[in-house]
Amino acid sequence: MKENLIANKSYSFAIKIVNLNKQLIAKNEYVLSKQLLRSGTSIGANVEEAIGGISKKDFRAKMAIAYKEARETHYWLRLLKDTDQIKENEFDLLNIELTSILKILYKIIESSK
Repeated sequence: MKENLIANKSYSFAIKIVNLNKQLIAKNEYVLSKQLLRSGTSIGANVEEAIGGISKKDFRAKMAIAYKEARETHYWLRLLKDTDQIKENEFDLLNIELTSILKILYKIIESSK
């Protein structure tokens, strides 16, 4: 099977989000960590669903959901940083990766129209 850049990137990002969630729970932060876990892992799940889409419309719809989940994840990461739940450098590393994912998803959505 051919390598899929967005599938690989979103999966790798999800692993980092799961690990961050563990750190946040260890610090007794449950509400925001759960929101981040849901949206951050949903990106890759929707990409996987898109890859298995039954039509071009289905593919585009799932990629659009992945894009929206990535935007939501960006919100939760910013909120965690600005409330001192995560360090600025931790945010920066995740934000660079997330920005790359957002750009790729946007290009995929635009080119699939």
